[in-house]
Amino acid sequence: MIGFGTQTKHDGAALLVREADGIAERLRRALEAASDAERPGLERALALVAEAAAVPDAELRARWVRQRLDAAGYEGPPDSVRAIKTLREAEPALSLLSAVAYAKETARAESAPGTAAEA
Repeated sequence: MIGFGTQTKHDGAALLVREADGIAERLRRALEAASDAERPGLERALALVAEAAAVPDAELRARWVRQRLDAAGYEGPPDSVRAIKTLREAEPALSLLSAVAYAKETARAESAPGTAAEA
């Protein structure tokens, strides 16, 4: 999951929190003690957690930015001045430097082949 509310004045970086490792470990322990009826569901859940853990940080940040822009009703390019302003209004703790970097990263992600932006 992502927690971007925490900013530091020193580096301007947002905090990215991933809990997939802990969740996967809990699922593995549950799978060890599971009945035959429970095993398929736990195995599928473990596979889904592994898929989520494999998503690159840049993609997670791009999703986060797009979610904030969508929630604010912004539909244009994510790296425009207006998008950056909208993002900073949605997340006041986000520095201008970070907002610009995340906006550019989102624009790259959305223009990459095979992304949802092409669908």
